[in-house]
Amino acid sequence: MSILAVGSVALDGVETPFGSVKEAVGGSAVHFSSAASLFGPVQMVGVVGDDYPMEKLTFLENRGVDLSGVVQRPGKSFRWSGRYTHDLSSPETLETELGVFADFHPQIPPAFQSPEILFLGNIDPRLQLEVLKQVDRPGVVACDTMNYWISGSREPLMELLSHVDILMLNEGEIRQLANEPNLVRAARWARKQGPS
Repeated sequence: MSILAVGSVALDGVETPFGSVKEAVGGSAVHFSSAASLFGPVQMVGVVGDDYPMEKLTFLENRGVDLSGVVQRPGKSFRWSGRYTHDLSSPETLETELGVFADFHPQIPPAFQSPEILFLGNIDPRLQLEVLKQVDRPGVVACDTMNYWISGSREPLMELLSHVDILMLNEGEIRQLANEPNLVRAARWARKQGPS
């Protein structure tokens, strides 16, 4: 089973009631690849700046994740910082620095273009659609999104939903996407848009 993960590779600052970290390895492609590597080989595509401590990704290589699709560009890496309350479900974004991620257009290496499972990490839905055009149709396509894209890129996000099997959202995001406070009705609405 081949798994392709395309998304952000970041350095995160996180504050919780239980502790905080700065410059921690983060990003949707990193978190997904770490988890998915427990089930099969993963190929990862993303971009980092020349300030990124690449040795921090060694743990992924040790899990068998192919990082040859992660490119390093001159400039600053993507950074995000946020604060979580006790329920840990909805972060308050404190700062976002896009850095080289601002001009990221995923280029899928030929060896990565026939995945059985494709994960489209939390990036601009236009970029998620670009990725779909570069790969053979996988058996399963999953995508992640967030409030920023739901409000700012709704039209391409709606187009993307017609091409995915799995949609990953938290409660606030599904309510916002469906414009529906009831979670059951919001989920039913989302399924009608494409995700099975």
